[in-house]
Amino acid sequence: MASNGSTTVGHPITCKAAIVWGPSEPLVIQEVRVDPPKRLEVRMKVLYTSICHTDLSAWKGENESQRAYPRILGHEAAGVVESVGEGVEDLKPGDHVVPIFTGECGSCSYCKSDMTNLCGDFRVNPLKSTMVGDGKTRFSAAGPTGGDPVPVYHFLNTSTFSEYTVLDSACVVKINPNAPLERMCLLSCGISTGVGAAWNTANVTEGSTVAIFGLGAVGLAVAEGSRLRGASKIIGVDINPDKFAKGEEMGITDFINSKECNKPVNQVIKEMTNGGVDYSFECAGNLDVLREAFISTHDGWGRTIVLGIHPTPRMLPLHPMELFDGRRITGCVFGDFKGKSQLPDIVDKCMKGEIKINFDGFITHELPFEEINQAFQLLEEGKSLRCLLHL
Repeated sequence: MASNGSTTVGHPITCKAAIVWGPSEPLVIQEVRVDPPKRLEVRMKVLYTSICHTDLSAWKGENESQRAYPRILGHEAAGVVESVGEGVEDLKPGDHVVPIFTGECGSCSYCKSDMTNLCGDFRVNPLKSTMVGDGKTRFSAAGPTGGDPVPVYHFLNTSTFSEYTVLDSACVVKINPNAPLERMCLLSCGISTGVGAAWNTANVTEGSTVAIFGLGAVGLAVAEGSRLRGASKIIGVDINPDKFAKGEEMGITDFINSKECNKPVNQVIKEMTNGGVDYSFECAGNLDVLREAFISTHDGWGRTIVLGIHPTPRMLPLHPMELFDGRRITGCVFGDFKGKSQLPDIVDKCMKGEIKINFDGFITHELPFEEINQAFQLLEEGKSLRCLLHL
């Protein structure tokens, strides 16, 4: 494995990566060639990465249209810039960075708008598996039976299950070098998505009521964001009672095990909140759950935020006339944060104690990178929120 930037800049790097060769096949730790970054690209040394349910879904190949193999998954990480390509001016070797799966070029009409955090060219696209610049990959590796190297596909603009990865510079965020990278790793996806959904998308207000459907890492990050905003009641809904203790740590005040209810969950919530919650968050990726979340909100002003990934071809389980009751529903990508321009300030405020996010509470396991398959198993079995892998 390469050891320092001075000897690797401009040259391919051979390192270890976890490659998935087919749906649900065990990830294979093997040597991969990582090419130098091209124009407006960055090569990053990954120091920490963790596993999200989006990685789990892609590993299983749940959405056939998004399958691309062989592939390096992973999108939640932190590390150091090894080298930069031509035209990259805001980053340099040695910078501490976190990758983001939905980029920010800063110059397109989307990035200049304060109405969206999407980017025209570098927004998240699960169908994309190559670099924007030339439509090719920067990874190659020998197949399972040997032979000539074959291209290895990228994932969600990031591909962090590798000791080195290449990203578009629009997807790399420079952060305070004093911030602990093993914690800042979680800002790549889970914490930013959930906390941002509460702060930016819903704009949860002090004294308001909240219901969260699905208490994985994103759902608990919503709870954390709602707690920090001063919500008076934060209801957690899940079928796994083991998650309730961790939920209480994150600020959840009431729990509902939907398997134990003798009436629809929305009725239970309406009875608890005098007609429904002000905000509901769907974090399960299940359309039946989404309907419960929607009708659990108060008519006249209730707002539902969709955060779950839905592989099903089914459409929204709503009738248009139901929207005339004043309830609203909207999706949320990356917590509506503009990654490159807003995350550095979040990190600085965390370092100063102005924002007190419970990063440690989300990391339930830590393992060496070589045990990545065990980390996937822990997440699939519902035993971990985030398993931090040390590269």
